[in-house]
Amino acid sequence: MKKFISTMLVGAVAMSMFVGCGSDASKTETATQTTEGTTGSENVKIDKLTIGFVPSREPDEIVTATEPLKDMLTDELAGLGYEVGQVDITVGTSFEAVGEGLAAGTIDVGLIPGGTYVLYDDGCDVLLTATRDGLSIDSDSAKDWNDNKPTEATSDQVTYYRALIIAGPSKAGQAVAEKVNSGEELTWEDLDGLNWSVMNSSSPAGYIYPSLWLQDKYRKHITDLSHTALSDNYGTAFSRLASGQVDVLVTYADARRDNEDKWTSEYGRSASIWDETNVIGVTDGIYNDTISVSKSSPIMDDAFKAALSKAFINIGNTDAGKEVISIYSHNGYVEAKSEDYDSERKAQELIMSLQ
Repeated sequence: MKKFISTMLVGAVAMSMFVGCGSDASKTETATQTTEGTTGSENVKIDKLTIGFVPSREPDEIVTATEPLKDMLTDELAGLGYEVGQVDITVGTSFEAVGEGLAAGTIDVGLIPGGTYVLYDDGCDVLLTATRDGLSIDSDSAKDWNDNKPTEATSDQVTYYRALIIAGPSKAGQAVAEKVNSGEELTWEDLDGLNWSVMNSSSPAGYIYPSLWLQDKYRKHITDLSHTALSDNYGTAFSRLASGQVDVLVTYADARRDNEDKWTSEYGRSASIWDETNVIGVTDGIYNDTISVSKSSPIMDDAFKAALSKAFINIGNTDAGKEVISIYSHNGYVEAKSEDYDSERKAQELIMSLQ
């Protein structure tokens, strides 16, 4: 699996991600629908659009940050021929819960990672992939991330991100970080002796790609670790890391930037997150998140999917829209197709073979 993602990324254009719509719909008389709207005398009426977000941040934080999205999406769709009565935003209890909601049709649009999309692609279609700001560090070497911290955002737009294995302030966490920073190779025994925070099995940064890293380095898997704790979101994971309940966590590469203030204001630490944490492992690139739609939703015909894609791309091209979608480190969206995630499918197949 080493480096297969980088091959896929060559020549890739900026991509788009996360947000949604749909549910019960009543339609007035309509003519042929296009991405520019309808040609009939009245807009298509949508009673309610349900958008499901995965809990990669604190649920309350996601709901608050994405509140403006309701009006943005309503306004954009109105210009494309759709009158939306209500936009409902919900945060799933897990990544899988959003995927299952899409498959069942109780969620119309899901903001889900590529790994979750691949697991549930029998029940949902991918519309868009997200672009995001690049980072000042993009190295395979954990020591490089530590020598050059803090990590900063750049203006370069990328269609991938990395996962990091991050050691915290516990005695055991500091011990493995010291070995990495002194140039020593970690052993499986070093890693197996730690308390790990991991996410659910469909999370690319919180499970899948760290598992591939363990497979590549040690011929092991997350399920082989002696001490793992499942966190419901990354905020919980960082809180546990700060308190010493866990020694290491697995997360997306800019997660420390997202939790920098909370490290001292909410998680009880007096020193900076950059002083108290160190990277001990770096995964290959992970293709960006998706905006996917339910195949079971009664309003998800081709015309409405085209309008949704156009609406989200337009939102991602505005400053106000960028502010909203930055909750997931997204900076814009581009059209996607199922084949874009074939490498993710290969990763999933490998993970399944290891279980």
